[in-house]
Amino acid sequence: MGPLLVLLSATCFGAMAVFGKLAYDEGVSPQSLVLMRFVMAAALLIALTAARSIRAGERPLPGTLDGRRARLVITGLALGGVGYAAQATFFFSALGRLDAALVALVLYTYPVLVTLAAVLLGRDHLTLGKVVALVAATLGTLFVLVGAGATGFDGTGVALAFGAALVYTVYILVSDSAVRQVPPMALTTLVMTGAAATLTVRAVVVGDTDLDLTAGGWFWVACIAVVSTVVAASTFFAGLRRTGPSTASILSTFEPVATAALAAIMLEELLTPVQLFGGGLVLASVVLVQLRRRTPREAVLAAVVPPDRSRVVAR
Repeated sequence: MGPLLVLLSATCFGAMAVFGKLAYDEGVSPQSLVLMRFVMAAALLIALTAARSIRAGERPLPGTLDGRRARLVITGLALGGVGYAAQATFFFSALGRLDAALVALVLYTYPVLVTLAAVLLGRDHLTLGKVVALVAATLGTLFVLVGAGATGFDGTGVALAFGAALVYTVYILVSDSAVRQVPPMALTTLVMTGAAATLTVRAVVVGDTDLDLTAGGWFWVACIAVVSTVVAASTFFAGLRRTGPSTASILSTFEPVATAALAAIMLEELLTPVQLFGGGLVLASVVLVQLRRRTPREAVLAAVVPPDRSRVVAR
């Protein structure tokens, strides 16, 4: 289920660009969209988490000591209040200087950064299949984004986009550690609450947010909050918990493919042959990252231990 959850997350995140474009057509400003995205998502997640905990008769962070529980809460809030907020700031600042495709192209250096960092930190190890999948995913993303067309170059803009990639790399690595101690839904709630709090303070201080939206504007903002934030983030954390940081980052390169496909369906933006080829490479990387050669020990265990126990023993 891990890879499927990450792919679902990438599809939901990929839909955000389409929903955002439709929201902009309704007169929604970027500042209003970002603020309401996280405020609505946080409110929904707090309600869902509370209801689920009350029904189950347990705390949102079960089985932890008070001190450790407090640290996990602070980590989750910081992931949103610092990580998400910083990544969004870098990304949208770069978007003001560069073409969207070029910003996305620089941002999608993060799978390479995550994989290298995970290996250096001893959290993961490289295999031939994973290296080939990473190369295929990177090249596929390159073809998908270049096929969309990118013009103009600005050194500061590129630096900002790369800053977004670095922040997202740290975000994934920290999330990988936190999600092993906190249920995905609870962690998502903390992250979105932290992001909502930071962006609310920013909106109050700067005062550039207009919430006088049309019905259509509220609808597309709600789609971003529910589909591209709540569902996308919670399924990503659930998938990350099962696959690890490098595999999750490689599978996340499906996001621009999903964006291109949804734009073709909903906005009637035709896919170019270059984009189709790039999408094929990304899909190939999804298959490659699942290929894993058994070790002799695992082969013996599979032969002598029932399937429902072999996985536990092998670990």
